[in-house]
Amino acid sequence: MTDNVVRIKSWEEFKRVAVELKPDSIVYNIEQNGLSSTKELTSLRLIMPCIKAYYVFLDFPKGEELRETHIPLRKDKKGNRYIEEKDVKDFLKSQLKREDLTICSYWTI
Repeated sequence: MTDNVVRIKSWEEFKRVAVELKPDSIVYNIEQNGLSSTKELTSLRLIMPCIKAYYVFLDFPKGEELRETHIPLRKDKKGNRYIEEKDVKDFLKSQLKREDLTICSYWTI
């Protein structure tokens, strides 16, 4: 494994790389940034560990969904928006057509 990190700017490019490289797994992190300068706190980070690099893609809200992936944003009883983990996993498996793909959550402290 390498320490190289490649930031990918669009979902379509991340998808193309994932189809080409056929990773064993993709790691996701649903980020709730309390220090955001905007009112929006929720974003999605996808990390694809491969032999030559870690490929990273970030997606941010636009309206009631994420801008690139169109994964829906849900609201809790207090009106706080969040991303459902099942939606992320279902999206990745359907888009990449890989039922065997391991999809894991990565939590930071």
